[in-house]
Amino acid sequence: MEWFLEGLKIGVQQMTWLEAIAVFFGLLSVWYSMRRDILVFPTGIVSTIIFVYICFPAKLYADMAINVYYTAMSVYGWILWSKKTPGEEALPVSYNSQRENVITAFFLIGSFAFWYYILTQHTDSDVPLWDSLTTAIFIVGMWLMAKKKVENWVAWIVGDLISVPLYFYKGLLLASFQFFIFTIIAVIGLVAWINDVKQQTKEAV
Repeated sequence: MEWFLEGLKIGVQQMTWLEAIAVFFGLLSVWYSMRRDILVFPTGIVSTIIFVYICFPAKLYADMAINVYYTAMSVYGWILWSKKTPGEEALPVSYNSQRENVITAFFLIGSFAFWYYILTQHTDSDVPLWDSLTTAIFIVGMWLMAKKKVENWVAWIVGDLISVPLYFYKGLLLASFQFFIFTIIAVIGLVAWINDVKQQTKEAV
């Protein structure tokens, strides 16, 4: 445990002020998402734009690309969550329909196949399977969150749980710890959104 805390301390010391701001707004965005607060999107946009800026000079092109995607989906989600009809919530929390589950599965498989091909054929990644898998899961999770689907939390939880040991293996202890925190928040978010749907069902009866 002592070596982990020491690694965490070193990670914090090496973190730039810009990266610290990005991490802070990233955590804030996940917190707002759990609370179904539309501020999830502006805070998320701040974080992802900074990460795009950070990743480019570091030649982390895959991470840069997914943060561009996160930014675009945040704008899309912001628009969806802002639309209101008289007497109703802008966009109620809901579960995927069977058709939407099929679409989600194809989206996940397609994203995984695309990134696995890119990482194995055009990069020197030594963890192409796990990197492409987490990337695909997070892509799907962001899409589901924008549509306010309960299943988005399942995607985040699975992706975060894989990312904790993955980033730990890569020696990125601070990032690993961050994903651990994300996992806890995602579990709380899943429970909160499930309860929200139950409440909606009771009020509709």
